[in-house]
Amino acid sequence: MLDQLEAEFPEHAPRPSDAPKALDGIRVVDFSHFIAGPLATMILADMGAEVIKIEAPETGDDLRRYPPVHPELRHGAPFLWTNRNKRSVAIDLKSAGGLNIVRELIAKADVVVENFSTGVMKRLGLDYDSCRTIKPDIIYCSVSAYGRDGTSADRLGFDPIVQVESGFVSMNGYADREGVRALSPVMDISTAMMASNAILGAMVACARSGVGQAIEVSLFDNAVLMTGYATLQHLFSGADPQRHGNTSPDTCPSGVFQAQDRSFYINCGNDKIFQRLMSQVIGRPDLASAEVYATGPDRIRRRDELFAILGEAFAQQPWPYWQSRMRAAGVPCGQVRSVGEAIRSPEARERAIVTRIPHPTVGWVPNVRLPIRYSRTPVADPIAAPAVGQHTEEVLREVLGYDEARFARLAETGALGDHRRQQSAEKKQT
Repeated sequence: MLDQLEAEFPEHAPRPSDAPKALDGIRVVDFSHFIAGPLATMILADMGAEVIKIEAPETGDDLRRYPPVHPELRHGAPFLWTNRNKRSVAIDLKSAGGLNIVRELIAKADVVVENFSTGVMKRLGLDYDSCRTIKPDIIYCSVSAYGRDGTSADRLGFDPIVQVESGFVSMNGYADREGVRALSPVMDISTAMMASNAILGAMVACARSGVGQAIEVSLFDNAVLMTGYATLQHLFSGADPQRHGNTSPDTCPSGVFQAQDRSFYINCGNDKIFQRLMSQVIGRPDLASAEVYATGPDRIRRRDELFAILGEAFAQQPWPYWQSRMRAAGVPCGQVRSVGEAIRSPEARERAIVTRIPHPTVGWVPNVRLPIRYSRTPVADPIAAPAVGQHTEEVLREVLGYDEARFARLAETGALGDHRRQQSAEKKQT
């Protein structure tokens, strides 16, 4: 596992040591787990915020156990993907001592993020109203399934559930079978982007007014947005989107074609691109100027015959031949790749999207960078996702000023987990 990492991917190139970070000095207390919340806070961490991830002792975030799990890291690739540049503090929120610790951390924070089921934070005394009595200008972001109020507030929700309930799945796949979900957690990812944007907006507002606020971002609300302009198309026409597989209901020819050696996609988004495709790429200027193909609706009505013409032409030559001609003609195209091919592609390598970063236990781990490129405040150098509670004592010493006597008392109460209580008992015996 990870044996070929050093041979295949370059070491991360560090940022200039004297460059500022966009969110220097911002502290986030992060109660979130799984994907949407943690990815949102990782974006903030990459921008330079100090993110303190609160986890249950021993077990930690459930995402740690999503496969493939590295036996030495004791967490899997999905957790590594969403939790870099954070410090993990293991605290038992079921204990009075543990709750006191997180309240002290909140008092020194700028942002709180949580995505528990509705009502959990209130029962813990850590809801927005409680937190703003601790820190009046706190920015408090809740990521929920269906919102924190209303008849669906109690519902649990995961990415595939909101994909189907938003109508997203009904749009995707082929017309002769059931719609299909996106395997990528697109709703979690886009919800994370919404949440991080919302937090940044609230921070700007707080900087101007001195007043914090509560933020709510729901997976379902976001999933409806992710159906794109199909919602307004439906409201204009009364019709639901139909599944078109790899073709487009709005443009033609757009879809997957087969060269001699592999599949590729072209997207003719307007009449001029179609004309360049026919005249400059496949050598059929007669079709480029044909009245029957003059407009998008004309071509959509004749999609089958047009695809047959193109399919026959493309089968005559390999992909590099067609790629060079389409690139020269300004026709958007791309080869159909696997994930493995994509991350090893020339485009990905040139952009240094995937690199390797050092890890104290396994030597190197892979890293997938954010697509954000700041000119003045480059994102933070990536530090691999932490072990459960890796930074508990470090954070409590630095942020709250705890000493050995305080740690000993906390260990005895179990606020930091049973293993620390056991360690404390063993120290007393020696």
